Amino acid sequence: MNARLFAASLVLNVFLIGAIAGGAGWLIGRSGMGYSLESAGGQLPANDRKIFRQALREVRRESRQIILDGQQARREAANLLQQPTLDANALAAALERARNADATIRSRLEQRIVEFAASSSPEDRKLLADALLRHVGRQRPPPAKNTP
Repeated sequence: MNARLFAASLVLNVFLIGAIAGGAGWLIGRSGMGYSLESAGGQLPANDRKIFRQALREVRRESRQIILDGQQARREAANLLQQPTLDANALAAALERARNADATIRSRLEQRIVEFAASSSPEDRKLLADALLRHVGRQRPPPAKNTP
């Protein structure tokens, strides 16, 4: 019985250590994020931050069906990828629906950010600009083109 208890304890401890390490990795990974215009709202003064986030939540609420359609398209794509025989046309169509949904949501969010910026102070716009520049600076430059 002691051997079983020891084995169960060992398995539980390995599981807990893995969960803690995974959670810590997730949190550390998130700390490197936050350099998009959307996440820049966190840098705004409290009242402006509240208005900014409320505007983005409103876009998401208004776009709920498009978000659900995009999620469904991704589920369909995943299902198609798991089939023994790949239907490439159906997969391409599902991925296109997901991409179109994502583009629509992004466009709506960006438009709302433009509206917010148009009514913001120069200081708030500078915070948004700085966040956008940090995001651009984190990206890898495109590979150099070989021109003969």
